[in-house]
Amino acid sequence: MRPLSLRWRLLLIGGATILAAMALSTLILAKLFDRHVQRVAVSDLQDQALVLISVIRPGPPAWMADQPRNPAWLRPFSGHYWQIWLEDRPIRSRSLWDVTLDVVGPAPAPGRERVLTLDGPGQQRLLAVDQQVLIGQGTDAVPVRILVAEDTEDATLARAAFLRDLLPWLGASMAALLAASWAQVTLGLRPLAQIRAHLQGLAQGRRHRLGGALPAEVAPLADQLDRLLDDRDRELDRARHRAGDLAHGFKTPLQALLGDADALRDRGHGDMADSIEQVVTQMRRHVDRELARARIRTEAGTARTDPSAPVARLVKVLGRTPDGARLDWQVEVPPGTLLRIAVDDLTEALGALMENAARHARHRVRIGLQQDGAQAAVVIRDDGPGVAEEDLARLVDRGVRLDRSRDGQGIGLAIASDIAEAAGGRLVLANASPGLAAALHLPCDAG
Repeated sequence: MRPLSLRWRLLLIGGATILAAMALSTLILAKLFDRHVQRVAVSDLQDQALVLISVIRPGPPAWMADQPRNPAWLRPFSGHYWQIWLEDRPIRSRSLWDVTLDVVGPAPAPGRERVLTLDGPGQQRLLAVDQQVLIGQGTDAVPVRILVAEDTEDATLARAAFLRDLLPWLGASMAALLAASWAQVTLGLRPLAQIRAHLQGLAQGRRHRLGGALPAEVAPLADQLDRLLDDRDRELDRARHRAGDLAHGFKTPLQALLGDADALRDRGHGDMADSIEQVVTQMRRHVDRELARARIRTEAGTARTDPSAPVARLVKVLGRTPDGARLDWQVEVPPGTLLRIAVDDLTEALGALMENAARHARHRVRIGLQQDGAQAAVVIRDDGPGVAEEDLARLVDRGVRLDRSRDGQGIGLAIASDIAEAAGGRLVLANASPGLAAALHLPCDAG
């Protein structure tokens, strides 16, 4: 399973954080609203308690001059109640009807009050203010306990209405925060896109290194990559020289072995001489291919070559050879197309392909250029016998020679394929009916 991109990870984390923050904010705002509603309700209940105190007359015993005419206190089970204890004798509002509110615990000290919740009639949940006051003066003062309560359903409905009004605003705020988070992530990751563009430039040969024109957070990464590229180039250069030195070191001993084979043949040991020559020929194929591979330029990504010039030079050279002199060379490679390959590499690859075409053509060799966007192909087509379909894939293998009646080591096509792959392209072989078409596909600068 492919892991999520860095962008999506940051967006998901930011979205989850914003969602959690919005949920927490909703809970906090609802709690604050509940506390505010409760403070308002308690303040209202305190005012109602003062009304009740004003109708109590001192005794002994204390008595109520008249019951307040508040309609809510007169309507049964209205949700607004009061209950007074005059010397432990409870007096209830008419709204309580025959229900006595059960209050747990002793009365508060005189002059003190407490806020509590009670179970009311009809499964109502009540918010109540419980307090005790002294009615009268001096030693004649009588303690009176007053309880004023109201149903919390109105507060619950107000809370629900508050949340209904709040949620659209919270949703709009969350959408704005998500958009801001997306913009932040997009702008924050833009330097990574810049690095990607620089890497594409490296791959396409438009840049030599990533460079240092990057933000401070990613500049060390770019510097480290540039150092790695420098180290890679130095190591490839050393490996190329070592391979070339090794291949050159083998050529002299192999030539000496061929001389020994000739000497053995002169002495009548033809079978032994043929065996030595066969082994030496195979080894020379390996050496020659490694020499060719060592000559492939490691800086091919930054090179640009117009194929028309190498093709013209190769046609001129091959036209002087016995195979090329008898052929009609038809060249349709207009100037102006720039292939991303070093001129020496392109010359060597085209030389191997054109030499192979000259070797097998009957009358004519055609060389053309086909361009398709970021790729171009130099197509070399002969009118020879072609190749069996089952042998096409084997032609680029090292040392494969399908026609052993002619000279050659069977490594030309393999070298051309190696050069094309090193430059980011490929060699495609196909029967042209008649003949063989070799298409050297290479990246180019699209015009």
